[in-house]
Amino acid sequence: MAEPAWKHGLGIDVLTAARQRIAWVFDNFPRIYVSFSAGKDSTVMLHLVAEEARRRGKRIGVLLVDLEGQYKLTIDHGLRMFCEYEDVIEPYWVALPLVLRNAVSQYQPRWTCWDPEARKDWIREPPEIAITDESFFPFFRRGMEFEEFVPEFGHWYGGGKMCACFVGIRTGESLNRWRTIAAGKKRCLDGKTWTSWLGDALYNVYPIYDWRTEDIWRYHGKHPGKAYNALYDRMYQAGLTINQMRICQPYGDDQRKGLWLFHIIEPETWGRVVARVNGANQGALYAQTTGNILGIGTISLPPGHTWKSYAELLLASMPERTADHYKDKIAVFLHWWAQRGYPDGIPDDGPINDRNVPSWKRICKALLRNDYWCKGLSFSQTNSASYERYKKIMKARRKLWGTI
Repeated sequence: MAEPAWKHGLGIDVLTAARQRIAWVFDNFPRIYVSFSAGKDSTVMLHLVAEEARRRGKRIGVLLVDLEGQYKLTIDHGLRMFCEYEDVIEPYWVALPLVLRNAVSQYQPRWTCWDPEARKDWIREPPEIAITDESFFPFFRRGMEFEEFVPEFGHWYGGGKMCACFVGIRTGESLNRWRTIAAGKKRCLDGKTWTSWLGDALYNVYPIYDWRTEDIWRYHGKHPGKAYNALYDRMYQAGLTINQMRICQPYGDDQRKGLWLFHIIEPETWGRVVARVNGANQGALYAQTTGNILGIGTISLPPGHTWKSYAELLLASMPERTADHYKDKIAVFLHWWAQRGYPDGIPDDGPINDRNVPSWKRICKALLRNDYWCKGLSFSQTNSASYERYKKIMKARRKLWGTI
């Protein structure tokens, strides 16, 4: 079978290609750091980047943002990696109060990891190496989103010089990650499509973007002395395939699917994970279930309702602040489509996965999924520093538009 037209063989194996890319980054960037999650992909990447740093006698930064809700095995692995490469790394193990998504509750749609006011409820204590002083980074402010902190760190670490952040994502993981690499309109450096400009002199680089999951484990098989996260062994024993194994904070939109694993793999951690945020136990029970409970897969319309009336019912059942947040998003959605061919309102029914076709059914899907930022309706996340201003603007616009 012929390969797709967008695939181009390099004539070398992916490990050699990754090492060549890493060497090129060292040649072209005076400031370099690795975004390290202690997962399988970023672990392989840190091994490769640290090897190059040792060869050149150069120190690199390593950023690990500790989101509190992590397995003990992951923390142990992260500490081991920091120790293994202490001769070439500048460690930044961050345990600061950052705001994160909680996709398993409408009463608490966001939560703050390492919140000093909730210390008695922390899932665990941060390690001694962790940065917990909120004044350590001049750009940090209480209430920052994780997505805001990461690029701000990069600009701070670069100090105005050309700076590269190694990110261990692969195009084979998801469509969104494929788009991150393959987006035709993005700005890259010297035609290297595996680089992405983030502003000023900061770039993300993705040296293992073309690796498959099998390549990750083949690397470890051929380098048995290299550390890897033993959590993957536990996941395998729990029945997961190598493509189902993911490590991330437990309460996010996609991550909630793995909540059930906590009480199997680390039962001693599970109790604190459940107690930490609202809805965690429900998420563990139903995140694998299709239907209306969490809006996964096919959703069905209750008898006697249209999709519009069902959306209104769902909004009426939510806490007022959460419902008001969704109404702002829906108002923009309706207004946008009113100017693009639907002046008399959007259809009631329609395909839920086609972003080019609006419908009240799509709105219901977002509400049932507890899709807080309404990414399923083509919205992006609102900057936390601008959110209150955004709310005031939307209050006036909703009154003007009269849509919801």
